[in-house]
Amino acid sequence: MMEFIKAGTADALVLSSISRRAFESDIAVGAASKAGPPGYRSVSFHTKMARTNHLYKLSMDGLIAGGALLFADGLRLNIGRIFVDPEHFRKGYGIFIMQEIERIFPDAEEILLDTPVWNVRTNAFYQKLGYIGYKEDHEFIYYRKKRN
Repeated sequence: MMEFIKAGTADALVLSSISRRAFESDIAVGAASKAGPPGYRSVSFHTKMARTNHLYKLSMDGLIAGGALLFADGLRLNIGRIFVDPEHFRKGYGIFIMQEIERIFPDAEEILLDTPVWNVRTNAFYQKLGYIGYKEDHEFIYYRKKRN
């Protein structure tokens, strides 16, 4: 059984490890080096995100397979990042996470996120889910989905 729920501080070690593997796998889809967003491999960063109720986990039969950082602000939700363990890529888990995010935050009239320009995998993924690019700079494409 898959569930997407808030993560606790005890989940930070596993989630930081999954985050590291997920973001460093981007080298295969255009990243210049094995790197990721700020704090992507830090246990203390993920612990802080759990303490402040921004860290979520994808759990399958009790095992963590991915996570997300979510920031709700009134009628707006910012998806700071989602990540899935590379061993579970292309199995629908990312879609499940995104559907659960939209279900968990039914009052969010606008959902925002960004992804690197060079990342063909994530850009195609968000567009497939109905997110529309509304701004671009030399590093990122900014997406949104309006609801209601």
